[in-house]
Amino acid sequence: MDAFDTSFEATIARWHGIEPPNDPAKRLASELADTIRAFEALRGTLAFEDEPSSFEAALQATKERP
Repeated sequence: MDAFDTSFEATIARWHGIEPPNDPAKRLASELADTIRAFEALRGTLAFEDEPSSFEAALQATKERP
């Protein structure tokens, strides 16, 4: 068990008073670390605020001009 799994299980035990009940729960908790790392890898690469969302762009493109 790696440091993330140990920390994650300790947090669950501390806050909720339970331990992961079975192997699938432990596996899903372990996969959470991969998900977190994937999101962290995207940090700084997404620039949503640099250009309007497609919905906003569509609104602007169809806006009637006086």
